[in-house]
Amino acid sequence: MAASLHAFCQWLGETPLSLTIQNVSWIIPTVQSIHIICVSILFSSALMIDLRMLNLIGRSQAVAAYAARFMPWIWYTLIILLLSGATLIIGEPTRSLENPSFQLKMVLLLAAMTMTAVIQRPLAGNTAYWDEISRRKALAKVVAAVSLCLWVGIIFAGRWIAYTNTAGD
Repeated sequence: MAASLHAFCQWLGETPLSLTIQNVSWIIPTVQSIHIICVSILFSSALMIDLRMLNLIGRSQAVAAYAARFMPWIWYTLIILLLSGATLIIGEPTRSLENPSFQLKMVLLLAAMTMTAVIQRPLAGNTAYWDEISRRKALAKVVAAVSLCLWVGIIFAGRWIAYTNTAGD
């Protein structure tokens, strides 16, 4: 599997699109900057929801109010992150796809997206879902803590990509 991934990275790195991304000096730093700004927007939004679920802020408002305000920022920003991330991968496929830190980041991202859906889904049927019943309030704190850990893990793993050697180096 590692050999086929390496072969794919080699092929992708030699495509005209990849070569353009690699050879136009402003593309990678610009896309990385956009990616980092979007990470900060997404993390700030998730943080606000998670802090509310932990009952550390906004106790006078329902969790659903925080979710309604900040969930769109999470989901729409994920689209931009997907596009900017794909551009970075196409430009430097070996640096990304073969990198264990990148792979960890993707696993954590899938888990964080799932956790975000776990937070949001019950609110569609009951806006007081996370605010009623003491057992559910306790569960909300666990969900929020796990969510925060996942998002922080994504940030760390993303940063480590630049410092982790890959098989193709």
